[in-house]
Amino acid sequence: MVLVCTSTQKATGDHEAAEAENNNYHVKGIIVAVGQNSSRIGKEQRIAMEMAVDDFNGSGNHSLLLYTRNSTRQPVHTALAALELINSEEVEAILGPQTWDETSLVAEIASNKQIPLLTFAEAMPNWATEKWPFLLQASPNQFAQMKAVAAIVQSWDWHQVTVIYEDIDSSAAGVIPHLSNALREVGAQIMDVLPLPPFPSSEIAEKLGKLKSGQCRVFVVHLSLELALPLFEQANKLEMMEKGYVWITTDAITSLLHSIDASTMSLMQGILGVRSYFPENKPQFQQFYRRFCKRFGSEYPEEDNHEPGALAVQAYDALWSVALAMKEVRSEAGNKKLFEGISHSDFGGLTGNFQFRSQKVASADIYQIINLKGNTPSKLGFWTEGRGFSHSINENAAYNSSMKDLGKILWPGLPPYTPRGWSLPTSAKSLRIGVPIGSEYKDYVNVLHAELGNAASFKGFVIELFNATVERLPFHLQYNFFPFNGSYDNLVKQIYLEKFDAVVGDVAILAKRCKYADFTPPFTESGLVMVVPVRKSSNKPLLFVKPFTKAMWILILAVSIYNGFVVWLIERKHWPEQQNSAQHQTGMFLWLSFSSLTSLHGEKLHSNLSRMMMVVWLFVALIITQTYTANLTSMLTIQGFEPTADNIESLQSANATVGCANLSFASNYLRDVLHFNSRNIRGYASIDDYASDLRSGKISAVFIEVPLHKIFLARYCKSFTTAGPIHKVGGFGFAFPKGSPLLPRVTEALLNVSESGKLQELENKIIASQKCMEVDLDEKDKVLSLGPSSFWALFVLTGGTSTAALIVYLGHGFCRKTNNEYFLQHKSIRTLTLVLSKQWGRRKQLFSCRVSRAEESPRSSHNTSETRLVSQV
Repeated sequence: MVLVCTSTQKATGDHEAAEAENNNYHVKGIIVAVGQNSSRIGKEQRIAMEMAVDDFNGSGNHSLLLYTRNSTRQPVHTALAALELINSEEVEAILGPQTWDETSLVAEIASNKQIPLLTFAEAMPNWATEKWPFLLQASPNQFAQMKAVAAIVQSWDWHQVTVIYEDIDSSAAGVIPHLSNALREVGAQIMDVLPLPPFPSSEIAEKLGKLKSGQCRVFVVHLSLELALPLFEQANKLEMMEKGYVWITTDAITSLLHSIDASTMSLMQGILGVRSYFPENKPQFQQFYRRFCKRFGSEYPEEDNHEPGALAVQAYDALWSVALAMKEVRSEAGNKKLFEGISHSDFGGLTGNFQFRSQKVASADIYQIINLKGNTPSKLGFWTEGRGFSHSINENAAYNSSMKDLGKILWPGLPPYTPRGWSLPTSAKSLRIGVPIGSEYKDYVNVLHAELGNAASFKGFVIELFNATVERLPFHLQYNFFPFNGSYDNLVKQIYLEKFDAVVGDVAILAKRCKYADFTPPFTESGLVMVVPVRKSSNKPLLFVKPFTKAMWILILAVSIYNGFVVWLIERKHWPEQQNSAQHQTGMFLWLSFSSLTSLHGEKLHSNLSRMMMVVWLFVALIITQTYTANLTSMLTIQGFEPTADNIESLQSANATVGCANLSFASNYLRDVLHFNSRNIRGYASIDDYASDLRSGKISAVFIEVPLHKIFLARYCKSFTTAGPIHKVGGFGFAFPKGSPLLPRVTEALLNVSESGKLQELENKIIASQKCMEVDLDEKDKVLSLGPSSFWALFVLTGGTSTAALIVYLGHGFCRKTNNEYFLQHKSIRTLTLVLSKQWGRRKQLFSCRVSRAEESPRSSHNTSETRLVSQV
């Protein structure tokens, strides 16, 4: 529809001039509406603008008149009608083109005549205002509405949608890019698009049938109401309004649902809709609402519903913006001033605060979410840009990023669950999953064939992991494995060629393969490692301490010192060296402690107690030394193995030949990244061939992916080891078609398998299944280092014997009680105590025992000798 506002303002005398000076400017003009009056939108807009003219004229001394002319939806007819009115009347402003096709033609005419044009087109390119400077967009920008649609998609974890839109420039150039950007922000994307011609045709059923055969079950419908009705009629016939389907409609349909009869509405049960919000509870709208219903019902009694839609309210406010600008700007000021006045509009309209920003009406930031239940749309809640979903929009409203809290949703087909948003193609009964035949590690992937060459079964770590992942999907997934004999790159490419629906195997995630498929996150460690043979190396300088643990060495030292002290204490009185200095006696004490490990000193011992103790200690020492000798000999035999090559540079400098898997990416990586000569790279199909050629020297190293090298070393742990750094490349993952709606679900299930510990359990199982006679070298060293637990009985025996000897010795001559005082009786003990006291600076605080006067002591001569000896010390 096109609305043409003309002004017949003339100077009519001094009275009117005075009124103008007093801001009582008399606006007198003609408004002509050219549009399709037979459509519901045309009817509502015409009534709304007639009411706006009446309200404006009633607000002051104004005399605007409204004339309407009916036209078709052809853009050329709309442009010709506008041009005719411009040529016949003194036109000051044009309102109303509904589509971008109409707007572009009328805008060219309006700009040439310098007449402001207000369009109701849903989308307008950014360059349009530069090309046509008198163009204004009076409808809200669609990007905010598309964000609301994307928020609904995100709420239910749908990742793909199919868009059905009217094949006109405004939708293709405006709405679709906005929706695509909004979906990308929430991690979703447009799976497919279905453009429909502006007029209903027989193509709708055929095109819907193609969509039904696909996987996506979430449809966003952006059509005019006239085109949407036959679409949903065909969707019902094709059983696309049943369980599993989701339909989301935009404002162009949702805002007019009130005008649909009950029989038609029954075809659209369960749809979700987004529509523009305007404050319906305000007195201004309530008054407009009552008057509109009464007037619309009197003029169109055949219509079932007389309520105004969002487009009618927008038309009312747009006309008021022009009328107010004409009131503020004199006609003789020119159309440019009028355009500026309209673009600076700022007033409270029915839609809220009406303003233009950059020649476009301010975007709506609030939309209402509805669900069609029964004969009336059910209002679920609201979506506000930057805040999310809420039940209300008052100051105390609680907002949420998901609409799940808005209430129970009635989905098409009345399912008790939320549709998952996708389905397997109807043309296929189950997924065709490709599995590589040529895996060099049969523990990972093993395809067993029947006698006639048919695949009998599929086994291995990856197969078990995929089965465990499928079990955790929230739905049943039917699939079959199919063998593939070829390179891994060609295997992934079969997904792109639609030969397989997925690939499961030891397939590494590489950039070049991502061109043909999408992958789950890697379920193994990523990297490429170098495995080389081992050789004997020079002895380690501290290898002699390895036979015993640190705790064992400390215990041997402690027992030796303790036994030496006891022997020294018992035998001291028989040694002529007792008169020597404290340093000399300390040296004798330590020498006696450690020499007792290898000799008995039988001719030097005088006490039976020390002889008994030394016999036991020599027996224990003999066992310890013999065990040490045997253990050290064993370590010298097996220790000292090191890699034959430490790094890649040493291999390259020696022009060595290296190996890798035949079908993997490793060959190209060795050539292009690590810069090995292609003539020095040899491919293999079996890990047994790796081991054979490494031992024979045909190859110096082999490069294996990290998850697979664990199996190799578990099987051949005696002869090979890793060397050099890990080269980071993609780990193993499951491959699916690009954009597959199944991929997010499988990824989530795979993560659940990993977090539950099942993935680690499968990895441990495959490693444990490898039989190897030797354990890892580091682990072996740990086993050969003996600790106190192996000798605790011996240490208890010798320690107990020494302690018993010491107790017996002290019991015979340590102290005796005379005249209620304790006297030190044994000369050796007293002397040792005084020596140690002097050495540590505590001579005056030795004991509480006192030495009585020489004449009172029966052993005064001995005390005198002690006194002289201590003085010498």
